[in-house]
Amino acid sequence: MNPKLPMSLPLPSRPGCEVRGRCEALFVEAEPHPETRAVSEIALDLQGIPGTRHYGFTRKAGPREPWYKRGMEMRSGRQITIVSREELAAIAALMAIESIAPEWIGANIVVSGIPHFTLLPPGSRIVFPEATIVVEAANAPCRITGKAIARHLTPDAEPGGIDLAFPASAKGLRGVVASVERAGTIRAGEAITVKVPPQILWQAD
Repeated sequence: MNPKLPMSLPLPSRPGCEVRGRCEALFVEAEPHPETRAVSEIALDLQGIPGTRHYGFTRKAGPREPWYKRGMEMRSGRQITIVSREELAAIAALMAIESIAPEWIGANIVVSGIPHFTLLPPGSRIVFPEATIVVEAANAPCRITGKAIARHLTPDAEPGGIDLAFPASAKGLRGVVASVERAGTIRAGEAITVKVPPQILWQAD
């Protein structure tokens, strides 16, 4: 006979849902790092975008994973970087600048029409007509991308301006990192469906 489980109150939960949006633009790796360049379509395979630095099933642990030794091989959940057109506009407003081009900060995909895009729970699926991408985590803003923005807007300025303003302003708005679940070609201008799984707010007690 199984021991009786302790009684507890149900945890707060929300049912799953679907939200429709649009793929506004696509980008692949360019120079200097972390910048990207616009393309009309990308042929994804299960390792991501062929020929890019984040391509592959594994990657090296870095400063984002302090619980692992730097350089240790680990599963990659950063095959693809996705940002929201609306959230980029919100970041720019917070920084008091006109706009932030997605290619400056290394975006691979720009979407629109998805509320609170960066806050999508892990496991949400972004479904294109021919491919599916799974959200792994929110993408933490960093000074590397801030420096890239500064190169375009204030190339002669001393460090400590836009390069620092971006990480501070982009918290919760930087987009997500994702991996490929269903390989196929994605195209700029396509309609997308985001399938959000049921959510439960886990608590220890």
